[in-house]
Amino acid sequence: MSHKVIDLRCRPAFLHDFFGATPGNAAHATARWLNRRVGTRGPDNHFERSLTQEGFLAEVRDAGLAKAVIVGRHTPAQHLPNDRIHEIVRGHDELIGIGAVDPVLQGTEAALAEAARAIDVLGLAGIDLEPGFGEPPRHVDDPAYFPIYEYARDRGVPVFLMTGPTTPDLRFNDPAPLARVAQRYPTLPLVCYHGWWPNVQQAIGVAFRYDNVHLVPDMYLFQPGSEAYVQAANGFLADQLLFGSSYTFRPIRQSIDDALALGLRDEVAEKFFYGNAARLFGL
Repeated sequence: MSHKVIDLRCRPAFLHDFFGATPGNAAHATARWLNRRVGTRGPDNHFERSLTQEGFLAEVRDAGLAKAVIVGRHTPAQHLPNDRIHEIVRGHDELIGIGAVDPVLQGTEAALAEAARAIDVLGLAGIDLEPGFGEPPRHVDDPAYFPIYEYARDRGVPVFLMTGPTTPDLRFNDPAPLARVAQRYPTLPLVCYHGWWPNVQQAIGVAFRYDNVHLVPDMYLFQPGSEAYVQAANGFLADQLLFGSSYTFRPIRQSIDDALALGLRDEVAEKFFYGNAARLFGL
């Protein structure tokens, strides 16, 4: 059965060396290694098609996506500026951009001003925060981030949180502090990229308690232990699990096909691939 698909985590290779922008360098080799690591079938440099904007759009369209979400980033190690995200998505109805701020790096007032500019001026659809990637790393319930959560809540846009095993210090890939945020801001949608994998049961436990928590396991949905996401989605998590390919680190179409084979009930698959994200973005 075919489904409309919104890909919650989809970045063109040309966006940054981290995504494979420069064939032949060490980052490109790492992108190829990660593709092999997460189960890419076929060429591990498939993402080179998106070294241009035209190639990326062709990749999105050939995969049959209704929307592809491109996420900004603001950490000490990597900055994908909001203006760059806006430049990529502008004029392309099939692309959605997410802005990013870091109130520790920027200061609270500057981060709030940039969040407002990203939403109100650039037309981006949410704000990305990456506490575990800071210097020093922080948990998502650190008070430094409360003003951003409050802005997003008041503005009616979701907050996206980077989690998972690429967190430099794995002690900060801990879903437990998320419960404090979800409880404090019950009307704020919290969207967790990488789904806190491999801490799957803990993440599901927080999402069980707080229905404003959304999980996007993306490329880790196909790794050991992730069966619990599917089991939960076929029950209470049906409205809180969303699809992401994590392109360039996994092919979009392969990720759709692999997800279709995981055993999601048809009505759950519709929500997973499209309905939950459409609701999140008010489409």
